[in-house]
Amino acid sequence: MTTDPLIIHTLPGHLIRRLHQISVAQFMDHMTAAGVDLTPVQFSAMAAIHRYPGIDQASVAGLIAYDRATLGKVIDRLVNKGLVERLVSKADRRAREVSLTHVGAALLQRIQPIVQAAQPGILTGLTEEEQDIFVALLKKATHAANDLSRAPQRDLPTGHAAE
Repeated sequence: MTTDPLIIHTLPGHLIRRLHQISVAQFMDHMTAAGVDLTPVQFSAMAAIHRYPGIDQASVAGLIAYDRATLGKVIDRLVNKGLVERLVSKADRRAREVSLTHVGAALLQRIQPIVQAAQPGILTGLTEEEQDIFVALLKKATHAANDLSRAPQRDLPTGHAAE
């Protein structure tokens, strides 16, 4: 019997994927315990929409680093849940602007502390100092490799109406 790890257990990509699985599990466990039916990406979209009411869907996709097609489906689900409303842009009839409904805004406010409470479980086993260093390194790595992504994170265009 060998004690050598599988090669994948030494690869950053595999380890990041595993940590993502843990992150999603922590998030979903906390949401389920709170009686909330919401995924991490739905939360991310709602947080971006809350920050920039009336933002267009493409800009939401860029802010949270999701492709436009997937984000469109996420917005569809949020609209169906009554959490987001979608309107045709007055400036560009091809664009769709999104805003939180009153129900969506209230839910976001309610769950923000729950989301924060889920975070420590993601990095169980690390000291507080190690967690801070790890998060700083994650930010550095994702920023450096952002343009290698199929859905890079994008800032809002200068002069964006939602700024």
